[in-house]
Amino acid sequence: MSFDTLLIANRGEIARRVIRSARAMGIRCVAVYVDADADAPHVTEADEAVRLPDSYLDGKAILEAAQRAGAGAIHPGYGFLSENAAFARACGEAGIVWVGPSPEAIEQMGDKIAAKALAVEVEVPTLPSSEDVTAAADAVGFPLLVKAAAGGGGKGMRVVERRDDLQEAVAAAKREAQSGFGDDRVFLERYVQNSRHVEIQILGDSQGQLIHLGERECSIQRRHQKIIEESPSPRVDDSLRVAMGDAALRLARALGYQSAGTVEFLVDDDSGEFFFLEVNTRLQVEHPVTEAVTGIDLVREQLRVAQGEPLGLTQEQIRFSGAAIEARLYAEDPAAGFLPATGTLVAFDPAETPKVRWDSGVVRGSRIGTQFDPMLAKVIAHAPTRAEAAGRLALALERCHLGGVTTNRDFLVATLRTAEFLAGDTTTDFIARVSPALSLALSDDELRRVARTAALWIHGENRAGANVLKHAPGAWRNARLPDEKVEFGLGEESIGVSYRRLRDGSFAFSDGGRARLHAWTDRTLDAEIDGRRIRSNITRDRDRILVQGARGDVLLDIRPRFDLPGAEQASGGLVAPMPGKVLEVRVAVGDTVRAGETLVVLEAMKMEHPMRAPEDGTVAEVRVAAGDQVENGALLLVVEPADAGESE
Repeated sequence: MSFDTLLIANRGEIARRVIRSARAMGIRCVAVYVDADADAPHVTEADEAVRLPDSYLDGKAILEAAQRAGAGAIHPGYGFLSENAAFARACGEAGIVWVGPSPEAIEQMGDKIAAKALAVEVEVPTLPSSEDVTAAADAVGFPLLVKAAAGGGGKGMRVVERRDDLQEAVAAAKREAQSGFGDDRVFLERYVQNSRHVEIQILGDSQGQLIHLGERECSIQRRHQKIIEESPSPRVDDSLRVAMGDAALRLARALGYQSAGTVEFLVDDDSGEFFFLEVNTRLQVEHPVTEAVTGIDLVREQLRVAQGEPLGLTQEQIRFSGAAIEARLYAEDPAAGFLPATGTLVAFDPAETPKVRWDSGVVRGSRIGTQFDPMLAKVIAHAPTRAEAAGRLALALERCHLGGVTTNRDFLVATLRTAEFLAGDTTTDFIARVSPALSLALSDDELRRVARTAALWIHGENRAGANVLKHAPGAWRNARLPDEKVEFGLGEESIGVSYRRLRDGSFAFSDGGRARLHAWTDRTLDAEIDGRRIRSNITRDRDRILVQGARGDVLLDIRPRFDLPGAEQASGGLVAPMPGKVLEVRVAVGDTVRAGETLVVLEAMKMEHPMRAPEDGTVAEVRVAAGDQVENGALLLVVEPADAGESE
């Protein structure tokens, strides 16, 4: 079962993560890629990369790639084919080692209904549920969850508060489940409102030894997808940890489990009761927090188990140290309901301090599209205490120079610094209940300093590129001439900066402020502005300038001195917030609509996104039909406001 060459059947940060551990073990690494990832970091970092003709879901092409490259094993990462029992079985039949549990275990746990049946059999607590999605709804009780039987990652899942909403929720969950997993079966499960999502990491070898590595809490979620995870959980004490660990191992023994896996539970925050949710028969996205507190490399253990080696650890030997917190950095817009965002990363420069772990799948210049999950990176902080870990993580996120694509970075920082998070009050309703700031809110003073920093950097850029009077002082005057002026835009706000250079080399702003430039490069500015000195990372992207301030990055538009023809914005229309496919158009020209009513349903990144009416009105135009592919900003339809004609 030994192998010296490993193919990683995945992409992005998890492919890079597997390469790191495999290389440290002396194993040669082969990557695969599709055309959209031809220049991705995981491709260039592997010893060899094989192009796939179509998709990371093409198991036949991946097996052929492994055979061509002489790979003796395949690591699936997470997502894609990682929980595909047929692919795991095909690897074995081709004589290639599958780095994961047996196809039988994947098959049984991949079906949530079968998984719950096994949990009941081994006396692990479960929530009331039913496969009958209409007749049994009242027996399960409201609120309830509609869940995909073969689902994961929040896809095919809907919370339903009232019976009247059940039919639409079931239909949407079925569509997402079919699109994401090729299986549209769903079931109903009781929804526990004041709860926490807590999971147990398990490890098993081929000799029958099984251990668990404690718990992770993953309660802070949007759209039923995790964004902050930690270990240990602030809610779990020693007795609950033992009880949940024992329950997880009972399930694992019943499966004859090998490799790394995760048993997920829902914990009632009031009573402390826990209920089985599912088993993920793969490496979890949030595995680094367990690695941080235990010191155990989970990918290394997976590879050792796949080679037939024993774990070499007993349950009694597991030790936990400090606290670890992971934040998932996504290309998405929290202010727009966490919709995925697209674009090109003009800056992605993590700071050297504080020391945290960056597991990223991107670099500066990476293009973020809609083909794949919008996660850019995972950032993991480990410290002696939970409060220190939270502070370290928040500061590391703030100090990363990041821009070009809208991200959830500022939302993550705000979340980590709330009093509720620091107190461990992290139930699954955290975002709705606490409402952390969705974006960075700057004071007038902060915004003025950012604009002045940008203006001084542009001044330096102009001097560096000057062809006339290159050696004359910048902004120098030999007569009474107007000040230099730069106009910036931040959303709808306009910020003007007027300044002139004084004889001593300093700068005077028109409102009385002062600045002194200490150093300029094409990526940084070191300046003292109004008595405060800061070194800022700066990136210019055509008519935009990204300035790193004291609490994060601010992207300013550089406004032209004169209005450009054709710059007028269209109004009165509902536009696509991202590229995607039109699944449904629910209205026609002439229909009366109410604010909040779903008019169009888009699909992007295997998730459905309802486009809702911003106000009451009448549909004047419909520009799209079901099945259309639309670009970001495309006009979908036009709604004439209900009061549009009243002022005439």
